[in-house]
Amino acid sequence: MEKFMYLFRGQDDRMSTQTQAQTDEHMQKWGAWMGDLAARGKFVAGEPLHKEGMQVNGSGKTVTDGPFVEAKEVVGGYLIVNAKDIHEAVEISKGCPIFEHNGKVEVRQIQKMEL
Repeated sequence: MEKFMYLFRGQDDRMSTQTQAQTDEHMQKWGAWMGDLAARGKFVAGEPLHKEGMQVNGSGKTVTDGPFVEAKEVVGGYLIVNAKDIHEAVEISKGCPIFEHNGKVEVRQIQKMEL
C-alpha cells in the first residue's frame, strides 16, 4: 500500500451561509466518511486547518500573514490515506462530502524518504 495526501480546497465563506443544523448535518457526513475509511484500513491521519497562517519565503526568509489564496479558495484541511495506487486514491476521494459544496480534492502520492 502507498500513502496519498488529500488537500481539501474550497470557498472560505462556504459555511457562513448555512444554518447550524445544515452545518451539523454536513459535519456528520464527514465523520461517517472518515469512519468508513478507518474501518476499511484506509485512514492514516487528517485534520481541518485554521484559516489563518503565516508563510516564510525565499532566501531572505520574508514572513507574511495568510491565508495565501487566489480567488477566495482556501486549503481547509488534509487527509492521508492508504491506497494501492493513485487511481484507487482518486476513487476513494470521490466519496468526500466536500463535493456537496463545490469543493476540490487534490490527490498527491507521498514520496517515501530514507532518513
